[in-house]
Amino acid sequence: MAEREQNQAKTGEPLDNQPIPPIEIDAASPLPHSSPHTLQEPHLRFVDNRLQAEAKERESMVKPIPTGGRRAEIEITAPQPRPLGSTGGPAYKVDIGSLPHTPFFGAKSHVLKEFDDLNLSSHRGSSAPTPPRAVTGIGGKVDKPDYSQAKIVVAMVGLPARGKSYLSNKLTRYLRWLEYDVKVFNVGQLRRQKARDKAESSGVKEDHNAAFFSYSNEDAVKARESFAEESLEMLIKWLKDGGNVAIHDATNSTQARRAKIEKRVSKEPSLYLIFLESLCDDPAVIASNIALKVRSGDPDYDGMSREVAERDFRKRIEAYEAVYQTVTEPHLSYLKIINVGQQVTVCRIHGYLQSRIAFYLMNQHLKPRSIFFSRHGESQFNVEGKIGGDAPLSIRGAAYAAALPDLITKNIGDAPLTVWTSTLQRTIQTAAQLPYPKLTWKSLDELDAGVCDGMTYEEIEERYPEDFANRDDDKYNYRYRGGESYRDVVVRLEPVIVELERQENILVIGHQAIIRCLYAYFHNLPQDDLPYIKIPLHTVIKLTPKAYGCDEERYALPIQAVDTHRPKPGSKVESPVVIPNTARDYYGEKA
Repeated sequence: MAEREQNQAKTGEPLDNQPIPPIEIDAASPLPHSSPHTLQEPHLRFVDNRLQAEAKERESMVKPIPTGGRRAEIEITAPQPRPLGSTGGPAYKVDIGSLPHTPFFGAKSHVLKEFDDLNLSSHRGSSAPTPPRAVTGIGGKVDKPDYSQAKIVVAMVGLPARGKSYLSNKLTRYLRWLEYDVKVFNVGQLRRQKARDKAESSGVKEDHNAAFFSYSNEDAVKARESFAEESLEMLIKWLKDGGNVAIHDATNSTQARRAKIEKRVSKEPSLYLIFLESLCDDPAVIASNIALKVRSGDPDYDGMSREVAERDFRKRIEAYEAVYQTVTEPHLSYLKIINVGQQVTVCRIHGYLQSRIAFYLMNQHLKPRSIFFSRHGESQFNVEGKIGGDAPLSIRGAAYAAALPDLITKNIGDAPLTVWTSTLQRTIQTAAQLPYPKLTWKSLDELDAGVCDGMTYEEIEERYPEDFANRDDDKYNYRYRGGESYRDVVVRLEPVIVELERQENILVIGHQAIIRCLYAYFHNLPQDDLPYIKIPLHTVIKLTPKAYGCDEERYALPIQAVDTHRPKPGSKVESPVVIPNTARDYYGEKA
């Protein structure tokens, strides 16, 4: 027993039948990296002591074998097998009460470092040598991942004005950004379309006021059930035709309705069903949602004054409240989001994509905030027309860095703000004079140009004309040899997106490709347009998240800089951006 206690002291592995104490974390100390089997507060990344000990054990088992003049071989001694189902160690409990709201502040890791600890170099060369002029092919197209096996039905649950459409739209935007084929099937939209079709064919306009939603109105109940069932059948057909994630946006507010959905989906063995319930008891949030519903031009309230429409909508809510049953069925897979992220209940969620969905939704909030994007100030490589590298700021870039603090402080006032930069010196120099906490992310580094790092586009076209043409043909999927594609960058930025969603006011000082990817996420832009979004130098983009997208403001400082934007070949539109700003724009619903 004494020997086991000594081993436990060395490895940190808990003894059998002993309670596992919480890990005490000092917010000022470096945070360890992430554990693949720990789902505590998801923005923190930890590896438990047992995994660290196991890694050292495995490393000690790798021994080079001398082979004379031949290349040394590697011998790996397999460790003793672990019990079936073991994932490498116990899931430690983590006490996060003392951690600061902004994670990683003061943390040093391969992802995020303290701003003041960076040792800036004047040049970043590619790890691969530049090939000779005789090389004609340097890169290639990256194929889209095969998501054909992902077939998920997300059935929303909740009273009207509780944020169901808000969550479904956010989830749609996130999964589309990751290139999943996602579609929202909104039962209310189908009901309104049916009413319009009937009015056009018969001249009879149906009145879908609060009385239509009363459960004492038997004809209306049958009609609403019919709309819900038809929407579900459309959803299932779409998934069977190749879709990945279909969202059934309806109240689904009774156990009987949910049982019907479960019974129908269970007949399709390839489909996985999740119920996503949005609960809210905050009167201010509910009032805001009701006002938004009325202001957004909902066709149910055409011709009504705002006051009359709001009274009618509240009566509709009361009709649903009379029969509402929260999700408690223990055999169902469900997520319960309370007050948009203040509390989350997760039940029977299994699978890779299902877990990603849960992880993403756990990081949402409704606090008012602004997200600022700015490219670094003009760099010396920008002036020379070169891509990549780690060049310092030019004289004009330094002037932008000096002017930036005044612009940001005028916009943010006394509100807290955190500045994120990449590890490259042009972003760090741009942020140096800002009077806010600063964090650097390796994930925010510019798209890696591989063997073309430090070259001009003219040099690339001269040396590798075939690859230059291929990148122009499919810029999102083209990957430099030894480097990255835009698709690779999106994958790398996923943790940044989740962290942006859970934070409040953030200024990201980044690079052209990086900000394009982040901007495309917040504005729900397609992958084909993403590489051609115009993100000029010496300009601050302010995004304010709203229910159906983001409001945007741009501030261009009067400091000249080169134009690094290359429009899409053959396109007459310089920067193809369409930003929805109302509920019906977002749904694509006609008035």
